[in-house]
Amino acid sequence: MTCNRRTVLAAAFLAAFTFNTPVFAAKPLVIGFSQVGAESEWRTANTVSIKDAAKKDGITLKFADAQQKQENQVKAIRSFIAQRVDLIAFSPVVESGWDTVLREAKAAKIPVILTDRAVNVSDPSLYATFIGSDFVEEGRRAGRWLLERAKKTPDTIINIVELQGTVGSAPALDRKKGFEEVIAGNPKLKVIRSQTGDFTRAKGKEVMEAFLKAEGKKINVLYAHNDDMAIGAIQAIEEAGLKPGKDIVVISIDGVKGAFEAMIAGKLNVTVECSPLLGPQLMQLARDVVANKPVPKRVVTQEGVFPAEVAAKEFPNRKY
Repeated sequence: MTCNRRTVLAAAFLAAFTFNTPVFAAKPLVIGFSQVGAESEWRTANTVSIKDAAKKDGITLKFADAQQKQENQVKAIRSFIAQRVDLIAFSPVVESGWDTVLREAKAAKIPVILTDRAVNVSDPSLYATFIGSDFVEEGRRAGRWLLERAKKTPDTIINIVELQGTVGSAPALDRKKGFEEVIAGNPKLKVIRSQTGDFTRAKGKEVMEAFLKAEGKKINVLYAHNDDMAIGAIQAIEEAGLKPGKDIVVISIDGVKGAFEAMIAGKLNVTVECSPLLGPQLMQLARDVVANKPVPKRVVTQEGVFPAEVAAKEFPNRKY
């Protein structure tokens, strides 16, 4: 009887201990993310994709907006290091000037993922992987589209003005490089003016106004490094009494909804896609990196080219 009573008491104690002991869930992954800013429709969509993907995956995201300033990104990265986050991800404002702060992250044993834009560092081991578009190829695609169009008027000189992205940024450098590489095959395609529009609609309009004032009707083509600058430039072209898409052929990059609306209206001729929807891939890469799983050093997103002829059909499919 005593033995049975002891058994019952032991079982009761065990049950009480089991039900009253808290169950500790696994600690959520913490990512520090420094965004370039909010300079365009593309960037806004990119931010939304990253925030939504983190929330869906149960990842704690510490988000910092750099407002287009490298010094703000460096401060944010140092803050993430001090907070001992599990991983740092960022889309760099410019390519150079990252060695010191990335060495600090490495010394703290915090891995780094680059998103959208690359960096130029002396030691590639300072970051785990880079996910984003092939900007050189985007420039090439824009150049190839123009090269094909130029075949219709083989004896005509085509004067091009170029709206570059932020000075020193990877997309600005690479989109210029790829475009120039392709159009070099036709000596009648000439870039007569090239200036930064800083990836913003307002600056794109301002610079295009200056181009029109200097070159006027000599301009045959506008090549803009992103849709927002192109849309700003379209406004400047219209205010100058010209027809964008007809008097001046307009080529841009990104593939945002605003560009498709401009193409449907006959004001933009083609946009080269650069998808901002990197969030889900970034979260998976982050999990793999923190778990010490092998990841590719370079992850390239799949994208296309959309001329005005397909804009109306494709528009309902656009998510950004």
